[in-house]
Amino acid sequence: MNTAELYKIFTRHPVITTDTRDCPADSIFFALHGDTFNGNAFAAKALEAGCAYAVVDEPQYANADDDRYLMVPDSLKALQDLARHHRRQMPARIIGITGTNGKTTTKELIAAVLAEKYNVLYTQGNFNNHIGVPKTLLRLKPEHEVGVIEMGANHPGEIACLAGIAEPDCGMITNVGKAHLEGFGSFEGVIKTKGELYDFLRTKLKSTVFIDNDNPYLCDISQGLNLVRYGCRPAENLLIEGQAASSTPLLQFRWRHSTDAWHDVGTQLIGSYNLTNLLAAACVGLYFSIAPEQIDHALSHYTPGNNRSQLAVTAHNRLIIDAYNANPTSMNAALTNFEEMDVPKKMAILGDMKELGTVSHAEHQKLVDGLRHSTIHTVWLVGEEFGQTETDFRKFRNVEEVKQALEKERPEGYHILIKGSHGTRLYTLPEVL
Repeated sequence: MNTAELYKIFTRHPVITTDTRDCPADSIFFALHGDTFNGNAFAAKALEAGCAYAVVDEPQYANADDDRYLMVPDSLKALQDLARHHRRQMPARIIGITGTNGKTTTKELIAAVLAEKYNVLYTQGNFNNHIGVPKTLLRLKPEHEVGVIEMGANHPGEIACLAGIAEPDCGMITNVGKAHLEGFGSFEGVIKTKGELYDFLRTKLKSTVFIDNDNPYLCDISQGLNLVRYGCRPAENLLIEGQAASSTPLLQFRWRHSTDAWHDVGTQLIGSYNLTNLLAAACVGLYFSIAPEQIDHALSHYTPGNNRSQLAVTAHNRLIIDAYNANPTSMNAALTNFEEMDVPKKMAILGDMKELGTVSHAEHQKLVDGLRHSTIHTVWLVGEEFGQTETDFRKFRNVEEVKQALEKERPEGYHILIKGSHGTRLYTLPEVL
């Protein structure tokens, strides 16, 4: 079955699933392959659960007498091709967003700003990979005016693949940093892979790139593109200029367009490192003709979730929860911001930074070395990587050991930074703090 034939079926059954635990009535099941499973083996179960069709790529799992089985050479490619074809039929302008840090928060801020005026579809959570991007695009409806699509990667070529599926009209790389070095091989590999979004946009006759004018790495690879710039350092070519006002702990900032009056905005985000994310959203909003007052409203009312830049107040402590992910760049930004906060009794619980490959030990050691003269009163380190560092800071093998210590020692009256890669499960700590 080719894409055109599949699309005719999709127009009648416009709900896609890849999981037999979620099979809405009359949806289409795509049998995908994973490291430990073969979705083809679950096609019959999906049909029994209510799916109208099952897209499979192995004949032995298809019943030749049942026209609900749709045979394709490759189920994943069929899903991606279908998403690309559907995207081309829809009128929405697509904004593609990638970057090492901040892309999920920036995506949500941009969506919040654009929603002040437009009907917006945006990536839910961080479903930003080779499966999540096509599934998001297949949720586009004729009434959507803008689509904000997040694109993630941990290997070279992945952003090129995702951009080729989403075919964005506009793009943004939030930043580049040391993350997923195990897959990228080097920091230069990170820059090259994120830059694949720019490479795609160069192929379009009319495209726009929103760029942090203060980021030299992004400016170096942005030649030949139509740039709309934002930044903290004054420059003649900025659409948006901004400054952090305070971060104790919630960030307050100000922004302006050209020589217009400053807009002062109080946010519900932790950390001065979120300033560029907020400016990015303001920049996109102004470019899309959102009124400044509407931009202010959206940015001040945005509430972070999913353990990203969150402030939680418990009966005993004030928690700064940034435990969705961690790499050397984001870890240093979080610690710098924490040290600059003028609050008493600081404690940091830091988890391993994953997927750093051969430089993992060096990066963990560098981080603890930098904390030797810190203003943070108490530092706890969690995980195998931190466990191998040379330091006097207290170490724990895993989050369960941390919980046991907290239940005995019961810290009170602290501001506590919780930061680590998702796999360390530090996001479970607030319940005992």
